[in-house]
Amino acid sequence: MDFSLTEEQTMFRDLFRDFAEKEVAKIAEHVDRSEEPPLDLYKKAAAQGFFGAPIPEAYGGVGIDWLSYTLLAEELGKHCLSTAVTIAIHTSLAAMSILDVGTEEQKQKHLPAMAAGEVIGAFALTEPDAGSDPGSLTTRADKVEGGYRLNGTKNWVSNAGLGGVMVVFASTHPGARHKGISAFVVANDAPGVMIGYREKTLGLRGMDIRTVYLEDCFVPEANRLNGENEGWAIVVRAFDRVRLTLAAVALGAAQTALALGVTFAAERKQFGVQIAHKQAMQNYVADTATDIEALRGLVRHAAWLAGSGQEFGRAASMAKYFGGRVAKDAANKMLQVHGGYGFSDEYAISRYYRDVRALRLLGGTDEIQRYVVARAAFEEKGLRIQP
Repeated sequence: MDFSLTEEQTMFRDLFRDFAEKEVAKIAEHVDRSEEPPLDLYKKAAAQGFFGAPIPEAYGGVGIDWLSYTLLAEELGKHCLSTAVTIAIHTSLAAMSILDVGTEEQKQKHLPAMAAGEVIGAFALTEPDAGSDPGSLTTRADKVEGGYRLNGTKNWVSNAGLGGVMVVFASTHPGARHKGISAFVVANDAPGVMIGYREKTLGLRGMDIRTVYLEDCFVPEANRLNGENEGWAIVVRAFDRVRLTLAAVALGAAQTALALGVTFAAERKQFGVQIAHKQAMQNYVADTATDIEALRGLVRHAAWLAGSGQEFGRAASMAKYFGGRVAKDAANKMLQVHGGYGFSDEYAISRYYRDVRALRLLGGTDEIQRYVVARAAFEEKGLRIQP
C-alpha cells in the first residue's frame, strides 16, 4: 500500500487547505459564539464543490476518490468542526445513501441539487428510545394507496433545520427489528413534517440539530429507497462511510489542538524559561504527535480499502473509535499545556475541547465501535456476539 498522494490528490488537498485557512478559520470563533450555522460559508463551500465532492459528475458532483474526500474532512476539521460535520452528514449519510441504492430517477431528482448545496441532506434514524439499537425504533411507515404514512419522532437530526431533505428510517414490519426497517426520502417541508427547536449543545454550536416530528406524513412509494424492509443495509453502509469521514475530521482537529499547544508552550514563560523546556510539556506533545500519526495511518488504510472497493466497515470503526480518543486526548493535553488560560473561551483550545467530545458519540458511540471490532474478531471463530 502506497499512501503517498498523487498529483491530483495533492492539488485537491491544497485547494481544501487554502479554502479552510482563508474562509473557514476566520469565522470559526464567530460560529461558536453566535451559535448559528454559517450559511454564507456553506454557499462558498458549495461553490467549490464540497457539498458534492464524492458525488459523480453525472449527478452534478466532483467525483473525487475516497482518500481525497478524507483530506477534505481533515482540512475542514482543523478549523471548524461544526462545518466539517455538517458537510460530512450531508454527503456521507444523506447524499451517498441515495447514490448507493437510489433508482436512476431518484438520483436525478435529488443529487444535482444536493451536490450544488441548494438542498442540504439529513439522516433521521435516532429516536428517543432507539439510539445505539436502531432495531427498536418505533416510527411507523404504514402502507396506504400510492405510498406510506409515517408517524413517529426522530431526535438528534443534524441539518434538519437547513431546509433540505431527510433520509428517514421507519418500521414497515413491526416486531421484525432490523429486518423490518425501510428508508424514505422526505422533504423537510412536506405536509406532516414538523421541525422542532434547535438543540443547545456543549460543542458543535454551529450545527443545526433538531427533533423531527412525523404526523401522518404521506410519502409516495417512489420516495422509498431500496425495497421494503431493506433499510438496514442502507444504515450499515452509511455508518461505514460517516465513521471514516469523522475519523478524518478527528485527525484534523487533533492536529490543530497540538499546534495550539506547541505555540503556547513556546511562548509562555514560567520560572524564567519557556514552558516548552519542561519535560511534562514535552511528554504531552510527544504523546499527542505520535497518536496523530497512528490515526493518520488508520484513516489512510480505511480510505484505501474504500477506494479499492473492499469491505472497510471494520477499518472505519477502528479509525473512528481511535480518532475520537486521539482528538479528545489531544485537546485535553493541550488545554493542560495552556494551564488556566485553557479554561478561558478567549483561547481557541477551549472550543476544540468542547467540540471534539462529540466525536465519541456521533456515528455510533465508542462502545458501538468496540463492539463492531470485537464482533469481527469473534466471527473468525464462528461466534456471533451481541452488544
